Amino acid sequence: MKTAASTATRPRKRPFDREQGVEIARRLFHARGYDAVSVADLTQALDVVPPSLYAAYGSKLGLFERALQSYVSTSALPLEAILAPGIPPATALTNLLIAAAKHYTQDPVLRGCMMTEAMRADDAEASALAVTFAEAGSSVIRKYVAKHAKARDVGRIVDYVLLTLRGLSSYACLGFTGAKLVECAKVAGQALDAEFVAVPPLAKKV
Repeated sequence: MKTAASTATRPRKRPFDREQGVEIARRLFHARGYDAVSVADLTQALDVVPPSLYAAYGSKLGLFERALQSYVSTSALPLEAILAPGIPPATALTNLLIAAAKHYTQDPVLRGCMMTEAMRADDAEASALAVTFAEAGSSVIRKYVAKHAKARDVGRIVDYVLLTLRGLSSYACLGFTGAKLVECAKVAGQALDAEFVAVPPLAKKV
């Protein structure tokens, strides 16, 4: 039989912090990928029962969406700052590739870009969600390139930059070092020099 004294001294479980739960889930999704994280993994990491998880976030996908929002707000590359005015476009875009190489390898566990890797999820809804979040960053790059390149070249240059960024993310997940990926980013950046060479005006005939 339980006594009043034993009941009084029993430690109470701390209230569930939904925001902290999002951060815990974000690290789990980033480290393992959406498909490899089960509801059981999440409830164990958050120290809640499944009904509490569903009550807080609706579903695993709902929690993943909150985790992506957190990643964009706190951990995504600062594109606007890197692609700042006053820097030659080839240099700015190369700086972006180098920054990505460093960013994707700075944490030994959370490698690569969470959104990029989530776009390859087997779960169609999770993949589509990641594509939607990634589009905001792609739009910033597209608008920047459109300001500095000829209209006919914009699509090709943007595709090249995005493909390179995603390749850097993939190789970061494979364990390549930051130093190695930085060198790859510099080599990739050299191709951008030719894309933004100013065409000299035609000389006027005397």
